Amino acid sequence: MLKKFYKIIIVPYTLFLLYLMFLGMGRFQYDDNLLTLEPIISTINFIKGAISWKDIVIIVFGNIVMFIPFGFLGWFFPKLDDLKTLLFSFISIIFIVEALQYFTRMGIFEIDDIILNTFGVYLGFLMKKFIERRFRSLVV
Repeated sequence: MLKKFYKIIIVPYTLFLLYLMFLGMGRFQYDDNLLTLEPIISTINFIKGAISWKDIVIIVFGNIVMFIPFGFLGWFFPKLDDLKTLLFSFISIIFIVEALQYFTRMGIFEIDDIILNTFGVYLGFLMKKFIERRFRSLVV
C-alpha cells in the first residue's frame, strides 16, 4: 500500500520541489551568477546572520526534510534500493539542478545545499529500511 501511494505522489512532489527551487519562495533572477563553494562555513555564516529562527528552520532544515522522500526511490526504481547507487545518482542529479540554478541565475549553486539535500536522502533511505522491517505488511 505504501509503495503504491509513493509511486503516485513522488512525481508531483518532485515537480513541486523543482518549482520551489527555481520559482517559489520569493525567487528572483540574480544579476550575476552566484556560487558558494565553502562547505559548512556558508551555512554557519547564514545561521549567524539570520534575522529569525524561522529563516534558519526553513532554509537549513528544509534542505534536509524536503529531500527525505527521495530516500524511498528504491520503491519506484529497484536499482536505487542500494544506498551507494542511490546516493551517487542523487548527488549527480542535485549537482545538475544546482548548476541549472547557477546558469539561469534563479538561485545560487551551493555546496551546502548538495550536502544537506543528500543528508535528507540518506535519512529517507534509513526510514525506508526501518519501515520495510517493522511494517512489512503495509509496504506492499
